[in-house]
Amino acid sequence: MSLERLWAGWRGEYVGSATAEGPDDGEHAGADDCVFCRILASDEPDEDTYVLWRGRASVAILNAFPYTNGHLMIMPTRHVGELESLEATEGAELWGALTAAVVAVKAAYHPEGVNLGANLGRAAGAGMPGHLHLHCLPRWSGDTNFMTTVAETRVLPEALATTWSRLRTTWPLS
Repeated sequence: MSLERLWAGWRGEYVGSATAEGPDDGEHAGADDCVFCRILASDEPDEDTYVLWRGRASVAILNAFPYTNGHLMIMPTRHVGELESLEATEGAELWGALTAAVVAVKAAYHPEGVNLGANLGRAAGAGMPGHLHLHCLPRWSGDTNFMTTVAETRVLPEALATTWSRLRTTWPLS
């Protein structure tokens, strides 16, 4: 099977101008403007904000716009956007939490595989590039469907509250 290429030279101007600037773009937002920091600093119960686990330097939280059921994110509690800006203790705890996330996802969903990923920078797909976060989501063979392909819609048969309960029950760190 060969890779098809569609030339779209007309998109060059858009791609060249697509670097957003300002406090609303996530990349330049400070902790006060960051949705993650607002969630972590809120007085809301973790069950309502979908925070699964809190460590000393990192946290696990459900993705509010999941790709699939069980999609969660691990992030430092400190507002930091660059992987290389993490302190050693933050990085160690972040990696341990990511491992715990895999254990929880496997126990709760019994997937055939797990995707782990980080979108570092807006050009790499980061929706909130100012606050580093790692994605963990369960995957199954053939879990893509026509709704995503033709309707740009995902069908998620499980509410976030149910996902939170399932993953909180299987989370290995206390």
